[in-house]
Amino acid sequence: MAGMHFEYDEQGGTFYYFLLSFWFLVLFPATCYLWPRSSKKDSASDTEKKCICPPCREKQRQLKVNEPWTKAKQKGINIGLAMGWIIFFLLLYKVSMSQMDYVEYDPFTELSVDRSASTADIKKAFRKLSLIYHPDRESGDSKKFMRIAKAYAALTDEESRKNWEEYGNPDGPGVTRFGIALPKWIVERENSVWVLAVYGLVFMILLPFIVGVWWYRSIKFSADQVLLDTTHLYLYFFNKTPSMHLKRVVMILASSWEYDRLHNAEIVERPSDNEELPALMRELSNLGENNKERPLCFPYSIKARVLLFAHMARKSLPADSLEIDKQYILKKCPSLINEMVNVVPQLVGGAVHGKCFSMPTLDTLENIMKLSQLLTQALQEKSPALLQLPCITQDMLKYFVCRKRNIRSVKDFLLMKDDDRRFILRNLSDEEYKNLLDVAASMPYITFEVKSEVIDDDDSTITAGSIVTVTVNLKRESMGDHFRNNTDSPSKKDDKKEMIEAEDLYAKEEAESRVTESPQRRPLRPWEKKKKKNNKKSGKKSNKKVKGPPPRSNASSAQAAAATAAVAETKEDKKGTVATIYPASSETAEVENGKGESENGSDHEGSENSDEDLKDGNWKDNPNGKDDDEDWSKYQADIKKETILETKSKESHPVHCPYFPIEKQECWWLYIADRKQKMLISAPVFISSLKYEEKIEVKFSAPRKPGIYHYSVYLRSDSYLDSDQVHGLRLDVKQAKIIEDHPQWEISDDDDDKKEEEASGDSDYSTDNEESDSE
Repeated sequence: MAGMHFEYDEQGGTFYYFLLSFWFLVLFPATCYLWPRSSKKDSASDTEKKCICPPCREKQRQLKVNEPWTKAKQKGINIGLAMGWIIFFLLLYKVSMSQMDYVEYDPFTELSVDRSASTADIKKAFRKLSLIYHPDRESGDSKKFMRIAKAYAALTDEESRKNWEEYGNPDGPGVTRFGIALPKWIVERENSVWVLAVYGLVFMILLPFIVGVWWYRSIKFSADQVLLDTTHLYLYFFNKTPSMHLKRVVMILASSWEYDRLHNAEIVERPSDNEELPALMRELSNLGENNKERPLCFPYSIKARVLLFAHMARKSLPADSLEIDKQYILKKCPSLINEMVNVVPQLVGGAVHGKCFSMPTLDTLENIMKLSQLLTQALQEKSPALLQLPCITQDMLKYFVCRKRNIRSVKDFLLMKDDDRRFILRNLSDEEYKNLLDVAASMPYITFEVKSEVIDDDDSTITAGSIVTVTVNLKRESMGDHFRNNTDSPSKKDDKKEMIEAEDLYAKEEAESRVTESPQRRPLRPWEKKKKKNNKKSGKKSNKKVKGPPPRSNASSAQAAAATAAVAETKEDKKGTVATIYPASSETAEVENGKGESENGSDHEGSENSDEDLKDGNWKDNPNGKDDDEDWSKYQADIKKETILETKSKESHPVHCPYFPIEKQECWWLYIADRKQKMLISAPVFISSLKYEEKIEVKFSAPRKPGIYHYSVYLRSDSYLDSDQVHGLRLDVKQAKIIEDHPQWEISDDDDDKKEEEASGDSDYSTDNEESDSE
């Protein structure tokens, strides 16, 4: 009976194959990952647009200080990769020069005859080779002669030939041999102790240690590399203080555990802090150093808070101590602020579902986002936006805001006449003035479009609880290109209208809400009349106790009519609305239920008329008709968009932030809110890849109660002041359709069983007489 036989590599040939394969599997991915990326050289236009103000030059100098270490690190990586590939080619050469120990047995090759040779040719070849390799001859070779005799027997003897054809061996089935691509010295008794020691070191000490370190670090940090203890700290304070002003946000940010040496080994505590920090604190005001809340009163929190306020005040700090600490604190701020933004919607959702006691207000979220802008530009809370521009100082602001002109934003600054602008900035040189205009022209101008719809095959009406898809199209261009390309608005007055478009729209929404919240007085129901009669003691007391509708505004009748017309026009568009995942104010929904029901009636009438038009063959004149091919292509595009995983690079445009220690890219937050109720409707979406155009889709659940809801879609920058935009949206939620029960759907299982038994009884128990009768 055939057995098994394991053989280790005697010559080392197969071991080199294994080593070559393993080395390539490690070296190739490492090369792809660590290969130095070709740094894109700045073009002539980019070089010209770079800011040359003194703070920017100092920042570039500080960034170049770290370049030697970066270059040395990259040089070491390149040398390591080169050595790895040299070893690979040496192994490849060694493998190409090694010979295989095992060669497949072939009797025709042993006798040097063709496979089509006859028996006479085989015998002739055997005699010829026997005269040469017989052991009795001088040129004899016993091993070679045994192989020749074995081959001759395999080709002439029927049984041997059959064994060779079936088992590959003329002698029949032999021992199955397995080769192991490891050198033989590994299993030798003399080396067993060393092999066991290496095995225990690698698999019992190093591997558990590495996995333990990785697991210990992974459970401490979130996906954004923020300490989970810091996230819990944010949850506690935002739940404790729902409405939080900007100073309070700075205090909580400074109390993050990333700035504590016990949680972060990179934090350096210097003895000089005891002398430098008190002097710096005397220069600042309203730091809240007397606050006794933990950990707001801890020394690390106070130090971080003082450095943040000093940064926003653009204070100069000692370069060898506090300046280094301030840069480290600022580098951590973007991820920490983003974590704050993510914590707020969690608390809002928890409050809606009854898991939290308080709900953070919209002002808290906006103060967090504004803090990101202030830290990026090193500005205080009430600093004007013009200070973002280079060479603009606090003393120059009085010339921009006076009786003749009111220049408060970068957009107003660019829309000024060049002569007036140059006259105000006459103290700047031509190079500084050109650099100032280049930086202002490079700031972002976002074209903001919002569209919402219900994706449904049958009906696109927004009903209570339906899923609404909100599509936001963002187009980014620089202010200089926008004002240069748009020649439709040559005057500053028209551009000022565009600038306050959001405010006008919000005011229009407020007018609409006032009109919709004061419907016509309906007749009182019998029980309401009775209640009024019983409670009537005096005219004044009854007026106080009875809860009526909210008081009407003092707007003129013309304004009310215009607002009502605007509401009617908006209601015709079923796709210009947004749904919410959180319940909005129930007052608006309850007040406007009657109007919504009337609108439902008109919609049903319209659908009946459209059906009649289709029956009459007037489908071409129907404005609501849709092409099936377009619907199908749209459906296919949506399916394709959901199935394909699209990876986007987190690269947008560099931010002009000379006081921020690192290079920063433009990022944005997009969210939906109810400004009237000061409540967040959707979780903010962080946009980090808005380079030219971006399309964002968000799906929400419509409110549970029918009615008209007014929301606002906000786009806020994390880097620039005066770049935020708002777009008003109106949601008309209809009553959800009630699914009617049909009698044929209410068939019980017993009825089905009875019918099956009757059918089976007719087929199985029918007699011959019945069959003959039927015939």
